[in-house]
Amino acid sequence: MDTGSKMTARLMLAVGGAVLGSLQFGYNTGVINAPQKVIEDFYNRTWLYRYEEPISPATLTTLWSLSVAIFSVGGMIGSFSVGLFVNRFGRRNSMLMSNVLAFLSAILMGFSKMALSFEMLILGRFIIGLYSGLTTGFVPMYVGEVSPTALRGALGTFHQLGIVLGILIAQVFGLDLIMGNDSLWPLLLGFIFVPALLQCVILPFAPESPRFLLINRNEENKAKSVLKKLRGTTDVSSDLQEMKEESRQMMREKKVTIMELFRSPMYRQPILIAIILQLSQQLSGINAVFYYSTSIFEKSGVEQPVYATIGSGVVNTAFTVVSLFVVERAGRRTLHLIGLAGMAGCAVLMTIALALLDQMPWMSYLSIVAIFGFVAFFEIGPGPIPWFIVAELFSQGPRPAAFAVAGLSNWTSNFIVGMGFQYIAQLCGSYVFIIFTVLLIVFFIFTYFKVPETKGRTFDEIASGFRQGGANQSDKTPDEFHSLGADSQV
Repeated sequence: MDTGSKMTARLMLAVGGAVLGSLQFGYNTGVINAPQKVIEDFYNRTWLYRYEEPISPATLTTLWSLSVAIFSVGGMIGSFSVGLFVNRFGRRNSMLMSNVLAFLSAILMGFSKMALSFEMLILGRFIIGLYSGLTTGFVPMYVGEVSPTALRGALGTFHQLGIVLGILIAQVFGLDLIMGNDSLWPLLLGFIFVPALLQCVILPFAPESPRFLLINRNEENKAKSVLKKLRGTTDVSSDLQEMKEESRQMMREKKVTIMELFRSPMYRQPILIAIILQLSQQLSGINAVFYYSTSIFEKSGVEQPVYATIGSGVVNTAFTVVSLFVVERAGRRTLHLIGLAGMAGCAVLMTIALALLDQMPWMSYLSIVAIFGFVAFFEIGPGPIPWFIVAELFSQGPRPAAFAVAGLSNWTSNFIVGMGFQYIAQLCGSYVFIIFTVLLIVFFIFTYFKVPETKGRTFDEIASGFRQGGANQSDKTPDEFHSLGADSQV
């Protein structure tokens, strides 16, 4: 087997340990929906105990909205802080340190009922949001840097697989007969203690990113030793050579700040691509389906909507696994285009089914098929690809700043959809998914004309494609031009 595409035990340990952070992110995204009624009852009882009167519906709605949305606010702050940690402490150590936040959050949320304090629950949600924001930068960056070029796309998909597995576990644990009931919901929220502890046990045995050791710390011997363990071979000269070339390139560049990403013509196109791809993930309508899937299934006439929601979580996980196996064959750009086109088609089907539901009851089946199809196409492209393509579009110097900007874009659009979808759905009724269809078409056009294919190319090859920009385009062959996915200045 080619050593450049060999999956070694040390590489598996590194990726598996890191992806526990992704699982935490997914779990905390999905966990709050199922126990809504019992947590609202807890808020009401706490209010009654303190003020000797029942909580008003408006105050209850505000407190619940805050409990859901504060997670995204924490995520925005956390994602923007990624660069403060990764260059100072390293990629692996940053992931280890962030577990302090997970432990603190687990204690606050787990004991909030005993302390009769909804403030503890809301603060816990904010802190685990901070953790999840950091994770969305740490994990794809670390996985991208420890993976060989030939496996980078497949292993990069593990971040999204961790997220969807986390969502599915939260949906199952949130069932009334498991932990989504009045007595066990604090355990449901405090369960995040377990994966945090597991990650603290595994990660010390995982290596630091060899790119960080060589390029940021100039520790060539350590980097070489780590590469030998990760690749399962003594000959790592080609990997080292590529990193040294990137290091030389980085020394020629001045330190890249967030503002520099937008000012410099060299970074302007890749950062725009990174932002638009993150928006294509969040503004595709997928969070609207996840947040409100139970009510959509209820409206569709499903008798047990919670099980249909879990069904969509299973589809979600299954198609992420499909993406994992095909991403290195089909390519990132192709899968993203297929995903966006498929989601647009399913959104149209969903709109038709919901609009005609009253006249034709059998349309409820079409809406379920459309939801499952929507989720499946999301996990083929827009789900996994925006996370790891950011690591591929940038060299070591600007990568942390790029992750901060991309993460902030993702979390901000997540927050906007979470807060705004309910109101837009009330205004537009069954036609709400037309808005997402239009956005999906816009993202498809942008991806087709502006996003390069990064499959099988080293970080430096991709970065140099942007550095050449428009200057050398007249010298490019049609094949080279196509491989860069239309490299003209945006």
